[in-house]
Amino acid sequence: MAGHEIPEPADRKQVADHMSDPQAVEETRHSCDPAFRHGVVVGFDGSTSSERALAYAIGMARRSGSGLIIVHVANRLPTTVWAGCEPPVFVDVPDHRTEVLGLELACADYLSEVPWVLVERGGDICHELEEVGREYSADAIVVGSTHGIVGRIFGSVAGRLARRAQRPVVVIP
Repeated sequence: MAGHEIPEPADRKQVADHMSDPQAVEETRHSCDPAFRHGVVVGFDGSTSSERALAYAIGMARRSGSGLIIVHVANRLPTTVWAGCEPPVFVDVPDHRTEVLGLELACADYLSEVPWVLVERGGDICHELEEVGREYSADAIVVGSTHGIVGRIFGSVAGRLARRAQRPVVVIP
């Protein structure tokens, strides 16, 4: 097992502050561990469908001899209600679930077969999975399918990601 990494919110802010500079963007993109370049990105939140996606992604990474980038996207909540005048401001809500997931993954025997890293992000799930895929030059993004009324009303993460991603998306039922 390679371990897990949970970046601090301050680190993400520093990266966001330098995104206006193209050279800083390029440095950030190439600053990831080379063991995980061209790896497999998998969205994971601890749900049954994400556990199935993780199991598939582990096999995919093992067969290709690459690393596994496990991504947990933390919640963002509006601080104001949009009244039609100003758009809402979003804040990162401390999500202790990432820490719990990281500890569970660190103790999991099935992850000993591949090098892996846990990345925490905040924001839109589709955007963040694609962004991590771009940063690591991932060969594929693996997600679990959404079952339920919310996915039918707003569109599933898998469906939205498959339409906008710049790399292959594997949806596990």
